[in-house]
Amino acid sequence: MSLFGCIEAGGTKFVCGIGTSPDDLELSTFPTSTPQQTLAQVLSFFRERESQVSAVGVASFGPVDLRPDSPTFGFITSTPKPGWQQFDLAGEVARGLDVPVGFDTDVNAAAAGEARWGAGRGIANFIYLTVGTGIGGGAIVNGEVIHGMLHPEMGHIRIPHDLAKDRYPGHCPFHGDCLEGLAAGPALQERWGKPAHELPDDHPIWKLEAHYLALGLANWVCSLSPQRMILGGGVMEHLDLFPMMRTELKELLNGYIQAKPVLDEIDEYVVPPELGKRAGVLGAMVLAEHVYRNPSAAIAAPLAGEDQWRSTVRS
Repeated sequence: MSLFGCIEAGGTKFVCGIGTSPDDLELSTFPTSTPQQTLAQVLSFFRERESQVSAVGVASFGPVDLRPDSPTFGFITSTPKPGWQQFDLAGEVARGLDVPVGFDTDVNAAAAGEARWGAGRGIANFIYLTVGTGIGGGAIVNGEVIHGMLHPEMGHIRIPHDLAKDRYPGHCPFHGDCLEGLAAGPALQERWGKPAHELPDDHPIWKLEAHYLALGLANWVCSLSPQRMILGGGVMEHLDLFPMMRTELKELLNGYIQAKPVLDEIDEYVVPPELGKRAGVLGAMVLAEHVYRNPSAAIAAPLAGEDQWRSTVRS
């Protein structure tokens, strides 16, 4: 039986795994430091295992380059994460382990993982959103992950910002008060001086957070018409956000969307991931299995004497 390696590359931590499904997944987690130190730990995790993996999937924070014809395909590009700009993540993994590598965003992969084993099973059109160090979203449309020009950047949509009620200017270094700039974990901590998980349940931030996230959800309901919306990430571990978001979403839509999931089944429409914290790394396993099952999609391993090569594909 083929074993698949999976890497969830996050801005705060890396999660590495090996296995064939959620049932036999072996995991190791370590903090994200410099690219060199982090990749050394990644490669060590796989090299120390007795069983050789057949392929590896990498689900990465972004933005990333997913264009196979691009000279920076497989790179993390214009990320605000210090030291990681223009880093050849997929190429380093491929060269270090000498196996085919599937590559996509962390949220696209998480969406694929939820489609395979989680809250997206049997649903052709849904959104997966993560709210943590940043905010990102992946969309499944007609059973396929959207890539388009590059990949969706749902966290950077512009939403109404009432400066009379919320004077915080926003955390995003590119846009200030985009959705990520107002509602991601660093924005919450910068506002109140504590990480989100240390704020009490009755803190006013949660009502404001639910409002901002519901604005994002309302935009995607109207633009993509998903059959379900799945929200994960560290901030969403505050489960009281879900009922507040559902109520706010219905109020924002104001009866315009006449569909049963929104009108009568909102509790099953906006939901946490069934795979929990493992959605991203299991999505990376889906990427690895894809490239293993479709070898024609991958660039071949290097011939003798070749030291520059890539073995990367998008999902």
